[in-house]
Amino acid sequence: MSHWKSYLEEHRETFLHDLVQFLSIPSVSTSPEHGEDVRRAAQWTADRIRRAGISDVRIMETKGHPVVYAERIESPDKPTVLIYGHFDVQPAEPLELWMHPPFHPHIEDGKIYARAASDMKGNVLLSIVACEALLQTRGMLPVNIKFLIEGEEEIGSPSLGGFIQQNRQLLACDLTISADGGIGTREQPQIGLSNRGLAGLQVRVKTADVDLHSGAGGYAPNALHGLISILESLRDEEGRIQVDGFYEDVKSISDAERDVIAKMTPAFDAVMRQAGVKTSFGEPEYTPVERSVARPTLEINGMWGGFQGQGVKTVIPHEAFAKITCRLAANQDPEKIRELVKAHIYRVAPDYVDVFVEDLPGSAYPYQLPAEHTSVVTLQRILEQTTGKHVKFERSGGTVPVMGMLRQTLGVETITVGASQKDERAHAPNEFLRLENFYWLQEVVCMYLEELPGVLRQ
Repeated sequence: MSHWKSYLEEHRETFLHDLVQFLSIPSVSTSPEHGEDVRRAAQWTADRIRRAGISDVRIMETKGHPVVYAERIESPDKPTVLIYGHFDVQPAEPLELWMHPPFHPHIEDGKIYARAASDMKGNVLLSIVACEALLQTRGMLPVNIKFLIEGEEEIGSPSLGGFIQQNRQLLACDLTISADGGIGTREQPQIGLSNRGLAGLQVRVKTADVDLHSGAGGYAPNALHGLISILESLRDEEGRIQVDGFYEDVKSISDAERDVIAKMTPAFDAVMRQAGVKTSFGEPEYTPVERSVARPTLEINGMWGGFQGQGVKTVIPHEAFAKITCRLAANQDPEKIRELVKAHIYRVAPDYVDVFVEDLPGSAYPYQLPAEHTSVVTLQRILEQTTGKHVKFERSGGTVPVMGMLRQTLGVETITVGASQKDERAHAPNEFLRLENFYWLQEVVCMYLEELPGVLRQ
């Protein structure tokens, strides 16, 4: 038995205690009232990395929430691996839907329930723990290690691009491991090859200076109706996006990619059934899974205006708002997409409204990692040797902004290695993490770091 494996087994209770502590911090990055909690999570992360045996740890300021950076350089002759993660979390509301308070972790049936258990404090900790086990048993790491743990991923990482740009030399590496995601289970290991990009906008329409009595109907225009007419124009009745140029740069889906995506269908269908989705919707030329992971989208995430309290208030709203986000497919540029959507909105807006469009914070380039990349081949070999199972390749419909940022700025590829599973209710009430995966992935990270010196810088 490997010495580091014995270390991991002997210290399981300590690591579980650490996870409970970490999950108890309500580090909600989108809420100003939790600003100090986000900073407290940064301090906890920094302290835990130091406990692992890495002494060069810094909490670095950004325009928003801080970043934790750490490094241990064993030798300039060794390759350098950057481990990425985030310590901020999604809001827990609606609180009444949680079986247990979201920031009081509850352990039951081999699962730990809490906000950010799966996305992604468990993954941050297991990466730190893996480095600790290697250091405590070998006295050194097999590769040079750097950590980049941010506090704004759940709001689109608006400060991270500038931070990476300003710290290119500090962050220079040969490979990035993103802990934000999953590689399946012992029964079905998998490797993710792509994530979609992101661009977001907020729309405001105005028809007057104040709300008017509804008796003015027939004379005064209604801002909500004006907004609805704009939003309806963005997609046709079958879900095709009607913005000129929106699909112009989208990479077509190859036969090999279609084969990978088709194999994802049973698991995808199961997750949709669990969520209570009645039926799929979107471009009929593509399967639901193809639309979800390899095609761009345009979604209305929220809209509001007028009276929203109990009962009736007979007014004609003078203002209405909507938030829109687009998930982007391979080759799309988030800035170009935002400009195209803005141009469409201004063009179709009814004459009776003034329309204002602003960028939402955070954007991301789509990311796709070649299946033949050495980081993928090495991880695939480890997973198949240790599980005896064939590795499935996956593509994600979500976004991890750092992947595109690191490729754009540092020219480095990123592979995801984490314990999260699709059914663990990330971003939803009663989020949980399977502890079996939490422990198993600690071992996988140790094995992976041991293998990387032989395949990087060849």
